[in-house]
Amino acid sequence: MTTHRTPSVLGLATIVLAGLLAGGCRTAPRPGTPVLRHGDEIVAAGRYFRIGTPVVLWTDPGGYDAYRVERRFGPIEKSDWKTLLAEKRTERSEPTPNRYSLRRGDLPPAELERVRGGGWDLPLLQRVVDQFVIHYDVCGTARTCFRVLHDERNLSVHFLLDPDGTIYQTLDLKERAWHASTSNDRSVGIEIAHIGAYPAGRPNPLEQWYPRDAEGRPYLKLPERFGDGGIRTPNFVGRPARLEIVRGRIQGMDLEQYDFTPEQYAALTRLTAALCAIFPRLECRYPTDAQGKLIPHKLPDDELRAFRGVIGHFHIQTNKQDPGPAFDWERVVGGARRLLGQGSAPGASPARVTRAGAAFAR
Repeated sequence: MTTHRTPSVLGLATIVLAGLLAGGCRTAPRPGTPVLRHGDEIVAAGRYFRIGTPVVLWTDPGGYDAYRVERRFGPIEKSDWKTLLAEKRTERSEPTPNRYSLRRGDLPPAELERVRGGGWDLPLLQRVVDQFVIHYDVCGTARTCFRVLHDERNLSVHFLLDPDGTIYQTLDLKERAWHASTSNDRSVGIEIAHIGAYPAGRPNPLEQWYPRDAEGRPYLKLPERFGDGGIRTPNFVGRPARLEIVRGRIQGMDLEQYDFTPEQYAALTRLTAALCAIFPRLECRYPTDAQGKLIPHKLPDDELRAFRGVIGHFHIQTNKQDPGPAFDWERVVGGARRLLGQGSAPGASPARVTRAGAAFAR
Protein backbone atom coordinates (compact mmCIF):
# COMPACT_ATOMS: atom_id res chain seq x y z
CA MET A 1 0.00 0.00 0.00
CA THR A 2 1.31 3.40 -0.98
CA THR A 3 1.62 5.91 1.82
CA HIS A 4 0.89 9.61 1.05
CA ARG A 5 2.60 12.16 3.25
CA THR A 6 1.35 15.71 3.78
CA PRO A 7 4.16 18.20 3.13
CA SER A 8 5.29 20.05 6.22
CA VAL A 9 4.86 23.84 6.50
CA LEU A 10 8.60 24.20 6.13
CA GLY A 11 8.56 22.05 3.02
CA LEU A 12 5.79 24.12 1.45
CA ALA A 13 7.65 27.30 2.20
CA THR A 14 10.74 25.88 0.58
CA ILE A 15 8.81 24.97 -2.56
CA VAL A 16 7.17 28.44 -2.77
CA LEU A 17 10.48 30.19 -2.22
CA ALA A 18 12.15 28.09 -4.88
CA GLY A 19 9.37 28.98 -7.29
CA LEU A 20 9.69 32.68 -6.56
CA LEU A 21 13.44 32.56 -7.01
CA ALA A 22 13.07 30.67 -10.25
CA GLY A 23 10.55 33.19 -11.49
CA GLY A 24 12.81 36.05 -10.48
CA CYS A 25 15.70 34.55 -12.36
CA ARG A 26 13.57 34.35 -15.47
CA THR A 27 12.55 38.02 -15.32
CA ALA A 28 15.67 39.70 -13.95
CA PRO A 29 18.08 40.98 -16.62
CA ARG A 30 21.23 39.01 -17.11
CA PRO A 31 24.25 40.80 -15.63
CA GLY A 32 25.94 42.86 -18.31
CA THR A 33 22.84 43.17 -20.51
CA PRO A 34 23.08 46.48 -22.42
CA VAL A 35 20.16 48.91 -22.21
CA LEU A 36 19.47 50.35 -25.64
CA ARG A 37 18.23 53.90 -26.10
CA HIS A 38 15.81 55.01 -28.77
CA GLY A 39 18.10 57.78 -30.06
CA ASP A 40 15.75 60.70 -29.35
CA GLU A 41 16.45 61.28 -25.65
CA ILE A 42 17.76 64.38 -23.93
CA VAL A 43 19.21 64.35 -20.40
CA ALA A 44 18.12 66.51 -17.46
CA ALA A 45 19.46 65.80 -13.95
CA GLY A 46 20.55 62.36 -15.10
CA ARG A 47 17.08 61.42 -16.39
CA TYR A 48 16.21 60.61 -19.99
CA PHE A 49 13.33 62.34 -21.77
CA ARG A 50 12.24 61.34 -25.26
CA ILE A 51 11.47 64.19 -27.64
CA GLY A 52 10.61 62.46 -30.92
CA THR A 53 13.50 63.69 -33.07
CA PRO A 54 17.12 62.46 -33.41
CA VAL A 55 19.48 63.44 -30.59
CA VAL A 56 23.20 62.66 -30.33
CA LEU A 57 24.43 62.81 -26.74
CA TRP A 58 27.93 63.73 -25.63
CA THR A 59 28.40 60.05 -24.70
CA ASP A 60 27.47 58.81 -28.19
CA PRO A 61 29.89 58.10 -31.05
CA GLY A 62 30.28 61.34 -32.97
CA GLY A 63 28.90 63.39 -30.09
CA TYR A 64 30.35 66.64 -28.75
CA ASP A 65 31.48 66.42 -25.13
CA ALA A 66 31.70 69.75 -23.31
CA TYR A 67 32.83 68.02 -20.13
CA ARG A 68 36.23 67.25 -21.57
CA VAL A 69 39.12 69.59 -20.81
CA GLU A 70 41.20 68.99 -23.93
CA ARG A 71 40.39 70.47 -27.30
CA ARG A 72 38.30 68.27 -29.57
CA PHE A 73 39.94 69.21 -32.89
CA GLY A 74 43.48 69.84 -34.07
CA PRO A 75 46.63 67.87 -33.21
CA ILE A 76 46.05 65.63 -30.22
CA GLU A 77 49.52 66.38 -28.84
CA LYS A 78 48.51 70.06 -28.56
CA SER A 79 44.98 69.51 -27.27
CA ASP A 80 45.64 69.67 -23.51
CA TRP A 81 44.56 72.53 -21.25
CA LYS A 82 48.10 73.70 -20.46
CA THR A 83 48.82 74.26 -24.14
CA LEU A 84 45.55 76.14 -24.58
CA LEU A 85 46.31 78.34 -21.59
CA ALA A 86 49.82 79.04 -22.85
CA GLU A 87 48.34 80.17 -26.16
CA LYS A 88 45.91 82.41 -24.23
CA ARG A 89 43.04 80.87 -26.20
CA THR A 90 40.31 81.69 -23.71
CA GLU A 91 37.73 84.46 -23.27
CA ARG A 92 37.30 83.87 -19.55
CA SER A 93 38.60 86.60 -17.26
CA GLU A 94 39.67 83.87 -14.82
CA PRO A 95 40.93 80.99 -16.96
CA THR A 96 39.66 77.55 -15.98
CA PRO A 97 39.84 74.22 -17.78
CA ASN A 98 36.06 73.84 -17.51
CA ARG A 99 33.70 75.29 -20.12
CA TYR A 100 30.70 75.21 -17.74
CA SER A 101 30.00 75.77 -14.06
CA LEU A 102 27.48 75.22 -11.27
CA ARG A 103 23.96 76.58 -11.45
CA ARG A 104 23.16 78.46 -8.26
CA GLY A 105 19.76 80.07 -8.70
CA ASP A 106 18.26 80.96 -5.33
CA LEU A 107 19.42 77.74 -3.69
CA PRO A 108 20.07 78.01 0.06
CA PRO A 109 23.51 76.96 1.34
CA ALA A 110 22.47 73.41 2.28
CA GLU A 111 21.06 72.68 -1.20
CA LEU A 112 23.99 74.37 -2.88
CA GLU A 113 26.35 72.17 -0.91
CA ARG A 114 24.44 69.11 -2.08
CA VAL A 115 24.46 69.96 -5.79
CA ARG A 116 28.07 71.14 -5.95
CA GLY A 117 29.08 67.51 -6.21
CA GLY A 118 26.54 66.82 -8.96
CA GLY A 119 23.65 65.88 -6.72
CA TRP A 120 20.87 67.54 -8.67
CA ASP A 121 17.45 65.95 -8.75
CA LEU A 122 14.81 67.00 -11.24
CA PRO A 123 12.50 68.90 -8.82
CA LEU A 124 15.42 71.02 -7.67
CA LEU A 125 16.52 71.75 -11.25
CA GLN A 126 12.94 72.66 -12.15
CA ARG A 127 13.08 75.45 -9.57
CA VAL A 128 16.06 77.04 -11.33
CA VAL A 129 15.49 76.72 -15.12
CA ASP A 130 12.93 79.08 -16.65
CA GLN A 131 14.43 80.36 -19.94
CA PHE A 132 15.35 78.71 -23.26
CA VAL A 133 17.80 80.88 -25.24
CA ILE A 134 17.92 80.64 -29.06
CA HIS A 135 21.18 81.46 -30.88
CA TYR A 136 22.49 81.08 -34.39
CA ASP A 137 26.14 80.10 -34.50
CA VAL A 138 27.54 82.03 -37.53
CA CYS A 139 29.50 78.81 -38.14
CA GLY A 140 27.15 76.94 -40.46
CA THR A 141 27.55 73.47 -38.94
CA ALA A 142 27.41 71.98 -35.44
CA ARG A 143 30.91 70.59 -35.84
CA THR A 144 32.40 73.99 -36.58
CA CYS A 145 30.36 75.57 -33.81
CA PHE A 146 31.67 73.13 -31.22
CA ARG A 147 35.23 73.68 -32.41
CA VAL A 148 34.86 77.44 -32.07
CA LEU A 149 33.05 77.40 -28.73
CA HIS A 150 34.99 74.63 -27.04
CA ASP A 151 38.44 74.71 -28.59
CA GLU A 152 38.86 78.40 -29.31
CA ARG A 153 36.60 80.40 -27.01
CA ASN A 154 36.43 78.13 -23.93
CA LEU A 155 32.63 78.45 -23.89
CA SER A 156 29.70 76.03 -24.04
CA VAL A 157 26.04 75.57 -24.86
CA HIS A 158 23.69 72.70 -24.04
CA PHE A 159 22.48 71.94 -27.58
CA LEU A 160 23.70 72.27 -31.16
CA LEU A 161 21.29 71.94 -34.11
CA ASP A 162 22.62 70.94 -37.54
CA PRO A 163 20.95 71.85 -40.87
CA ASP A 164 19.55 68.32 -41.24
CA GLY A 165 17.70 68.62 -37.92
CA THR A 166 20.11 66.52 -35.85
CA ILE A 167 20.34 67.78 -32.28
CA TYR A 168 23.55 67.37 -30.29
CA GLN A 169 23.48 67.65 -26.50
CA THR A 170 26.87 68.50 -25.01
CA LEU A 171 26.03 68.74 -21.28
CA ASP A 172 23.39 67.54 -18.84
CA LEU A 173 20.87 70.36 -18.39
CA LYS A 174 21.83 70.54 -14.73
CA GLU A 175 25.03 72.32 -15.79
CA ARG A 176 25.40 76.08 -16.18
CA ALA A 177 26.58 76.43 -19.78
CA TRP A 178 28.38 79.64 -20.81
CA HIS A 179 26.38 81.04 -23.70
CA ALA A 180 24.14 83.96 -22.65
CA SER A 181 25.84 86.12 -19.99
CA THR A 182 23.26 87.15 -17.36
CA SER A 183 20.83 84.37 -18.28
CA ASN A 184 23.30 81.50 -17.96
CA ASP A 185 22.27 80.53 -14.45
CA ARG A 186 18.59 80.07 -15.30
CA SER A 187 18.62 79.01 -18.93
CA VAL A 188 19.08 76.20 -21.41
CA GLY A 189 20.78 77.26 -24.65
CA ILE A 190 20.88 76.07 -28.24
CA GLU A 191 23.11 77.11 -31.14
CA ILE A 192 21.39 76.65 -34.52
CA ALA A 193 23.83 75.99 -37.36
CA HIS A 194 23.40 79.04 -39.63
CA ILE A 195 25.70 81.59 -41.19
CA GLY A 196 23.68 84.45 -39.68
CA ALA A 197 22.10 87.83 -40.49
CA TYR A 198 23.90 90.84 -41.98
CA PRO A 199 23.32 94.59 -42.41
CA ALA A 200 21.23 95.22 -45.48
CA GLY A 201 23.09 96.54 -48.53
CA ARG A 202 26.56 95.59 -47.33
CA PRO A 203 28.85 92.77 -48.52
CA ASN A 204 28.05 89.47 -46.82
CA PRO A 205 28.57 85.72 -47.35
CA LEU A 206 24.93 84.87 -48.07
CA GLU A 207 25.36 84.31 -51.80
CA GLN A 208 28.37 82.08 -51.14
CA TRP A 209 26.41 79.91 -48.72
CA TYR A 210 23.13 79.99 -50.66
CA PRO A 211 23.70 79.62 -54.42
CA ARG A 212 20.71 78.87 -56.64
CA ASP A 213 19.95 75.66 -58.50
CA ALA A 214 18.84 75.33 -62.14
CA GLU A 215 15.31 76.29 -61.10
CA GLY A 216 16.47 79.42 -59.33
CA ARG A 217 15.89 78.08 -55.80
CA PRO A 218 18.51 78.75 -53.11
CA TYR A 219 20.10 75.82 -51.32
CA LEU A 220 22.68 75.47 -48.59
CA LYS A 221 26.19 74.82 -49.92
CA LEU A 222 29.03 74.39 -47.47
CA PRO A 223 32.37 75.89 -48.54
CA GLU A 224 34.78 73.20 -49.75
CA ARG A 225 37.00 73.60 -46.70
CA PHE A 226 34.13 72.18 -44.57
CA GLY A 227 34.09 68.84 -46.37
CA ASP A 228 30.83 67.10 -45.44
CA GLY A 229 30.55 69.41 -42.42
CA GLY A 230 29.93 66.48 -40.12
CA ILE A 231 26.26 66.40 -41.17
CA ARG A 232 24.92 62.95 -40.35
CA THR A 233 22.31 62.66 -43.13
CA PRO A 234 24.08 61.34 -46.25
CA ASN A 235 23.87 63.64 -49.28
CA PHE A 236 21.70 66.11 -47.38
CA VAL A 237 20.61 69.18 -49.35
CA GLY A 238 19.34 71.92 -47.10
CA ARG A 239 17.02 74.67 -48.26
CA PRO A 240 15.73 77.68 -46.36
CA ALA A 241 12.10 77.27 -45.27
CA ARG A 242 11.31 80.49 -47.14
CA LEU A 243 13.16 80.72 -50.43
CA GLU A 244 13.67 84.48 -50.53
CA ILE A 245 15.92 86.51 -48.25
CA VAL A 246 14.07 87.72 -45.15
CA ARG A 247 14.63 91.31 -44.07
CA GLY A 248 13.79 92.87 -40.72
CA ARG A 249 14.98 95.07 -37.85
CA ILE A 250 16.77 93.70 -34.81
CA GLN A 251 18.24 96.06 -32.19
CA GLY A 252 17.16 98.91 -34.52
CA MET A 253 19.39 97.60 -37.33
CA ASP A 254 18.12 96.59 -40.78
CA LEU A 255 19.27 93.03 -41.38
CA GLU A 256 18.87 90.39 -44.06
CA GLN A 257 19.05 86.66 -43.62
CA TYR A 258 18.08 83.37 -45.23
CA ASP A 259 15.62 81.27 -43.26
CA PHE A 260 16.47 78.15 -41.28
CA THR A 261 15.75 74.74 -42.78
CA PRO A 262 12.40 72.97 -42.30
CA GLU A 263 14.34 70.15 -40.63
CA GLN A 264 15.74 72.57 -38.06
CA TYR A 265 12.31 74.03 -37.37
CA ALA A 266 10.76 70.59 -36.90
CA ALA A 267 13.47 69.42 -34.50
CA LEU A 268 13.53 72.68 -32.55
CA THR A 269 9.75 72.62 -32.15
CA ARG A 270 9.94 69.15 -30.59
CA LEU A 271 12.79 70.19 -28.31
CA THR A 272 11.00 73.37 -27.23
CA ALA A 273 7.86 71.43 -26.34
CA ALA A 274 9.89 68.92 -24.35
CA LEU A 275 11.75 71.61 -22.39
CA CYS A 276 8.53 73.45 -21.58
CA ALA A 277 7.10 70.15 -20.38
CA ILE A 278 10.12 69.17 -18.30
CA PHE A 279 10.52 72.61 -16.68
CA PRO A 280 7.18 73.97 -15.43
CA ARG A 281 8.59 77.48 -14.89
CA LEU A 282 9.70 77.67 -18.55
CA GLU A 283 6.52 78.97 -20.17
CA CYS A 284 5.88 78.20 -23.82
CA ARG A 285 5.90 81.82 -25.02
CA TYR A 286 8.29 84.47 -26.34
CA PRO A 287 8.63 88.21 -25.58
CA THR A 288 5.80 90.23 -27.17
CA ASP A 289 4.52 93.79 -26.96
CA ALA A 290 1.00 94.97 -26.12
CA GLN A 291 -0.13 94.07 -29.66
CA GLY A 292 1.24 90.54 -29.35
CA LYS A 293 4.14 91.18 -31.73
CA LEU A 294 7.69 89.97 -31.15
CA ILE A 295 9.90 92.43 -29.25
CA PRO A 296 12.95 92.74 -31.58
CA HIS A 297 15.49 94.19 -29.15
CA LYS A 298 17.03 93.71 -25.73
CA LEU A 299 14.55 93.62 -22.92
CA PRO A 300 14.97 96.17 -20.12
CA ASP A 301 16.79 94.57 -17.22
CA ASP A 302 13.72 94.34 -14.98
CA GLU A 303 11.65 92.74 -17.77
CA LEU A 304 14.45 90.29 -18.56
CA ARG A 305 14.62 89.26 -14.92
CA ALA A 306 10.86 88.71 -14.86
CA PHE A 307 10.58 86.89 -18.20
CA ARG A 308 10.08 83.13 -18.18
CA GLY A 309 9.94 81.44 -21.56
CA VAL A 310 11.67 81.13 -24.94
CA ILE A 311 13.99 84.03 -25.66
CA GLY A 312 16.48 85.21 -28.27
CA HIS A 313 20.09 86.12 -27.61
CA PHE A 314 19.21 89.65 -28.76
CA HIS A 315 16.70 89.90 -25.90
CA ILE A 316 19.60 89.53 -23.45
CA GLN A 317 22.46 91.57 -24.93
CA THR A 318 22.42 94.75 -27.03
CA ASN A 319 25.40 93.59 -29.12
CA LYS A 320 23.63 90.44 -30.37
CA GLN A 321 21.23 89.91 -33.29
CA ASP A 322 20.67 86.15 -33.13
CA PRO A 323 18.54 84.32 -34.04
CA GLY A 324 17.90 87.15 -36.53
CA PRO A 325 14.89 88.50 -38.42
CA ALA A 326 14.24 85.26 -40.34
CA PHE A 327 13.61 83.13 -37.25
CA ASP A 328 9.93 82.13 -37.21
CA TRP A 329 8.99 82.38 -33.56
CA GLU A 330 5.38 81.38 -34.03
CA ARG A 331 6.34 78.32 -36.07
CA VAL A 332 8.50 77.04 -33.21
CA VAL A 333 6.70 78.23 -30.10
CA GLY A 334 3.20 77.95 -31.53
CA GLY A 335 4.06 74.48 -32.80
CA ALA A 336 5.40 73.50 -29.38
CA ARG A 337 2.24 74.74 -27.72
CA ARG A 338 0.13 72.63 -30.04
CA LEU A 339 2.22 69.57 -29.21
CA LEU A 340 1.53 70.27 -25.55
CA GLY A 341 -2.18 70.77 -26.15
CA GLN A 342 -2.07 74.43 -25.19
CA GLY A 343 -3.42 75.98 -28.42
CA SER A 344 -1.82 79.04 -29.95
CA ALA A 345 -2.50 81.71 -27.32
CA PRO A 346 0.56 82.97 -25.43
CA GLY A 347 1.16 81.97 -21.82
CA ALA A 348 0.36 78.73 -20.04
CA SER A 349 -0.26 77.46 -16.56
CA PRO A 350 2.66 75.52 -15.12
CA ALA A 351 0.31 72.72 -13.99
CA ARG A 352 -0.91 72.19 -17.52
CA VAL A 353 2.62 72.12 -18.86
CA THR A 354 3.59 69.52 -16.27
CA ARG A 355 0.71 67.21 -17.18
CA ALA A 356 1.46 67.52 -20.87
CA GLY A 357 5.09 66.75 -20.15
CA ALA A 358 4.26 63.16 -19.22
CA ALA A 359 4.30 62.37 -22.94
CA PHE A 360 8.01 63.25 -23.12
CA ALA A 361 9.31 61.58 -19.95
CA ARG A 362 10.83 58.09 -20.01
